Amino acid sequence: QVQLVESGGGLVQAGGSLRLSCAASGRTFSSFAMGWFRQAPGKEREFVAGISRSGGSTYYTDSVKGRFSISGDNANNTVYLQMNSLKPGDTAVYYCAATVVISTRSVDYSYWGQGTQVTVSS
Repeated sequence: QVQLVESGGGLVQAGGSLRLSCAASGRTFSSFAMGWFRQAPGKEREFVAGISRSGGSTYYTDSVKGRFSISGDNANNTVYLQMNSLKPGDTAVYYCAATVVISTRSVDYSYWGQGTQVTVSS
């Protein structure tokens, strides 16, 4: 069992930055690949970024490449999502999730946090 708790969301102006954190407890953090997803009102939940168990591989959806960066800190059981050059279209609830093998599909993730709201104003 893994418990995930996100933090770091908030309101920011377009062009600004936020760093989301996802603290994990329970099973060994390094046993899982981690992903960040987001869901805007009326839209499907979508993959944003992922990092492999080793931390050696990262993946991003096209719309955030070059602006967002995912990283992991195994010593502190925490994964981060650094978000720069934010746009109003990035407004959503952001969720972190854990899976055995990295995937872009939400159905492949077994553990989810409660989500943190990110709002980008124009």
